[in-house]
Amino acid sequence: MSAPFDVQGRAVIVGGGLAGLTVALRLAPEPCIVLSKAPFGVEASSAWAQGGIAAAVGEGDDPEQHLADTLHAGDGLCDPAVARRILSAGPAAIDDLARLGARFDRRPDGALRLGREAAHGRHRIVHAMGDGTGREVLRAALAAARATPSVALLSGVEARRILVADGRVAGLVAAGPDGAMLLPTRRLVIATGGVAGLYRHGTSPLGAWGSGLALAARAGARLRDMEFVQFHPTALDCGRDPLPLVSEAVRGDGAVLVDEAGARFMAGVPGRELAPRDVVARALWRHAAAGHRVFLDARAAIGGGFAARFPSVTALCAAAGIDPAREPIPVRPAAHYGMGGIAVDAAGRSSVEGLWACGEAASTGLHGANRLASNSLLEAAVCAGWVAEDLAGTPAGRPLRFEPAPVPARPDPAPVRGLVSAGAGVLRDRAGLAAAVAALLPLAEGAGPAADPAAVGLMIATAALERRESRGAHHRTDAPEADPAAARSRSATLAETFASARAHTFEDA
Repeated sequence: MSAPFDVQGRAVIVGGGLAGLTVALRLAPEPCIVLSKAPFGVEASSAWAQGGIAAAVGEGDDPEQHLADTLHAGDGLCDPAVARRILSAGPAAIDDLARLGARFDRRPDGALRLGREAAHGRHRIVHAMGDGTGREVLRAALAAARATPSVALLSGVEARRILVADGRVAGLVAAGPDGAMLLPTRRLVIATGGVAGLYRHGTSPLGAWGSGLALAARAGARLRDMEFVQFHPTALDCGRDPLPLVSEAVRGDGAVLVDEAGARFMAGVPGRELAPRDVVARALWRHAAAGHRVFLDARAAIGGGFAARFPSVTALCAAAGIDPAREPIPVRPAAHYGMGGIAVDAAGRSSVEGLWACGEAASTGLHGANRLASNSLLEAAVCAGWVAEDLAGTPAGRPLRFEPAPVPARPDPAPVRGLVSAGAGVLRDRAGLAAAVAALLPLAEGAGPAADPAAVGLMIATAALERRESRGAHHRTDAPEADPAAARSRSATLAETFASARAHTFEDA
């Protein structure tokens, strides 16, 4: 390992998406370091967000209505106080992003052009560049970070292990262009995105397999509600990996779901195409399992205006030889967003002293069992600001002494993707989950390249096995109803997960 990198007491932020960059910008003028394993702006999940940012900024709307929709989608597991605080900060967050330089779509009179998405009772989705919202807000945040002297951006650096001494963060082991490196720090932020890369079919960058969750879990942090993984109903079914996303805003503008015969199979479902995502995803999954092909038909509702309204989706469809103005778009559910993550308090602090988390890597209590569409970028922007405030008020302290640690192998999620997909997918049951737990456990306890991805997959599968009910995005075909007594969040450390997994494996032996 190379000599310790000269951190000089600066906070270290792992993740170069909207959450990580917002922490850095809000910390200024206090110096900090932001790490990204890919070039900045290239593989951040934030840039792939098409739908927009939900905020109660429209006429007749207010945060309480936004809260009601969020709690309904969260299916009994949201923390109402946390959700109210985040959503109430939504309008100010939109103003802050606009001041940062984000070019939001506006009407001729200058007012924001608002869209509507599934399970929202109002038009409250703020867009930029049509369906390029994530890309635009990340562009603005990255430009601001590059212009801020206190922010040091290190690309090509992959965090591999958090060092802990005396029960608190002492440093970070990473792999950079010149080999292994050590960053001594007592203040570390995880802002690395989600877990869709653990599945065969996902909509996020393949690098988003839960690396930040693995870092926190190996450091002893508690992770919460890991069983709740949202599957986006309308990924473009074109054989790519990951699958391109067909924004929910397309359905918000009136596109309908049909099969190969043109039958609108969601017509009898409450909310139809704009029902909560878990409802739509399961309907698509079951219809496809019955032998049908599934399409999103925008011809009547949007037609010739599709390219102007959804330029990113149009380009993705064109690459697959599809013209959405003239033909239906083939779609399928795909892993999209993890509602669970590192358990944090209102300031973004984890259960390990000196470790904060924000963005998709964090479990704040906003999303509950099923994220309301477009609440994620809002959460990233708002909660990152609160993390920065808490970091700024936390002394850097003297470096702690710790034992040198070996650099873990470069993680490889490939051996894990089939196991997680088969056992913890859109529809789950005890047998499939138990099989996934039994297969993932030895990988997670090993030292090979699949160990960290397997550890995250094991936490998902074990939590899903132990939640013997159906709620939100977690659906057990062998326990299809919700259990009122189970309407609570659950958290576990990796050590507790290993113990539970061994017990389940023994029971099924």
